[in-house]
Amino acid sequence: MSLFNFWKKEEDFFDENTTIEETRFVVLDTETTGFDYDNDRMLCIGALVLQNGIINVQDSFEVYLEQEHYDKSTAQIHGILKDLLVKRPSELEALQQFLEFLGDSIIIAHHTIFDVTMINRALERNGLPELKNHRLDTAYLYKKTLIQSHLFERKDHYTLDDLADKFDISKKDRHTALGDAYITAIAFLKIVKKLKEKKAVNLNQLFKPL
Repeated sequence: MSLFNFWKKEEDFFDENTTIEETRFVVLDTETTGFDYDNDRMLCIGALVLQNGIINVQDSFEVYLEQEHYDKSTAQIHGILKDLLVKRPSELEALQQFLEFLGDSIIIAHHTIFDVTMINRALERNGLPELKNHRLDTAYLYKKTLIQSHLFERKDHYTLDDLADKFDISKKDRHTALGDAYITAIAFLKIVKKLKEKKAVNLNQLFKPL
């Protein structure tokens, strides 16, 4: 085996014939009490399946977790009140339900590292192994659609609101886990469409660096 082929094999996660369309993606978002991985907790996990270019809202997942942590300032953003009358499983039960829904799908999220790290910290607390799923970040993928020019100033960080505005996506359910997952899913489809307008794109190329 040549050195070139060795490195090519290492870099490619998927068979070259695997299409983006046939792949099962799970688009997720978490609402949390804050941004501290050690001290804050998830309030809600929202996720939906994206496959064959279709966002299947009927095949969705939403769970509100039992709350031990509460922060009035973040509650003003996500609107999840401590005494909200929703049946809430324990963190462990919620994680088990989510893992069953997720399976071995590719994770898509906006600023994926935050959501995945929050989930992984919760898994660790409950004696479960961390997520091994491949993952894509719409904030990063969006940068691949931008023109490479010194005349165009790129931002270091693009928010979900930035993408919603760019792609004219309704923000009606913004700051709910399932609502943000839905916006992220639409943004992902728009990004893939723009990338395909430039050149043919396969699943492996979505994982390549800028």
